[in-house]
Amino acid sequence: MADSSFDIVSKIDRQEADNALNQARKEVEQRYDFKGTDASIEWSGDAILIKANSEERAKAILDVFQSKLIKRGISLKSLDSGDPQASGKEYRITSTLKEGISSEDAKKISKMIRDEAPKSVKSQIQGDELRVQSKSRDDLQEVQRLLKAADLDVDLQFVNYR
Repeated sequence: MADSSFDIVSKIDRQEADNALNQARKEVEQRYDFKGTDASIEWSGDAILIKANSEERAKAILDVFQSKLIKRGISLKSLDSGDPQASGKEYRITSTLKEGISSEDAKKISKMIRDEAPKSVKSQIQGDELRVQSKSRDDLQEVQRLLKAADLDVDLQFVNYR
């Protein structure tokens, strides 16, 4: 019998992220506490740029955006936000959405699979994703349970289950 396998990836649905940003922008434009403050959230290339006239308002906009991401099913582990930076009269927060599994995280996940998963399971790093193989599908499901229970800094999805 051939080996069963699945891939571990970390991807973001760009359309859902864009929808979350647009919803956050609309809420910021309509909320009373942001009226007349030149508060904004927008794409700046691949990054998200938040501008406000005070540090607290910038953090509030980030909070609104995070809540919209959660409602859209995007994990906050995918959002990498900096601290508010003073830029003239305004404060800016630059955030990015992380996609792909970094080589350090891939090595950490691979080591976890080697150490804690059933012995028949093999993992292989392929660029920014991992392929996990085993003869037993039950062992693969055990690996998925193990990774879901682990507290990793990466949002993981399991795809190409064969």
